[in-house]
Amino acid sequence: MKDLLIAEGSRSETELAVLERIGFRFGNKGAHTSRTIMVEELTALLRACPAEATRSDYSVAVVENNCLGKHTSATRKLTVQRMSEMYALDPGVPIFRLLRYFWAVDERAHGQFALLAAMARDPLLRATAPVVLALQGGQELARQQMTDAIRANVGDRLNDDSLDKVVRNTGSSWTQSGHLLGRGRKKRVKIDPTPASVAFALLLGYLLGTRGQNLFETLFARALDREANELAFLAMDAKRLGFLDIKSSGGLTVISFDGILNEQEKRLCYGAR
Repeated sequence: MKDLLIAEGSRSETELAVLERIGFRFGNKGAHTSRTIMVEELTALLRACPAEATRSDYSVAVVENNCLGKHTSATRKLTVQRMSEMYALDPGVPIFRLLRYFWAVDERAHGQFALLAAMARDPLLRATAPVVLALQGGQELARQQMTDAIRANVGDRLNDDSLDKVVRNTGSSWTQSGHLLGRGRKKRVKIDPTPASVAFALLLGYLLGTRGQNLFETLFARALDREANELAFLAMDAKRLGFLDIKSSGGLTVISFDGILNEQEKRLCYGAR
């Protein structure tokens, strides 16, 4: 199965390299072989480290200061490694810097922010998105559909036990984000996006190279459980909050993020087209 983000547009090797600098990850590997999106741990880590913290600072906070309360040094080291794979934990990586920016302004949407960032960086989680998002409210998730979606992404790389673990971990991640409810048997729940989570979803699409009205149709936008016209109303609220600029005229929609992107990120964005 072709990677969902690559499938949304034709990507040259040069463009993929730029997207990887922005923070996107491609392929058939991901942290969900051993972890979930870890919203609780991410919350604790971002609380323990200031916004200007370096990647080394995050490692020290987890491994040496044990801000996550892990029992052994080995567990602490593995946790920060997996969190780095999931989120980068590096302010020089645009997706992580912008995740931290939005994290600070809307506590209600922490689960949504974590899911959106993890979708950008973990192909295994991304592969399950069509299965979860296609469910109607109250409909039960079929594990076999998740298994088939992941298998289509990884081929024979994972044995049955590892594949089953990825299914459990991705199911837990979608539960932490609010899209699923329940433990053993999970049912679909429609989430309530906020102006900040809509802005972050649109921004991820923008970083990917999408522009205009198409930003409301990306995988990230679809993960917010609202039709494009409803997302557009929330985007206007996001504009009033200073998260983006949106203008519509003559059927043309222009969305930009000049107020929150730094100069390096702007250059990378235009290189990702």
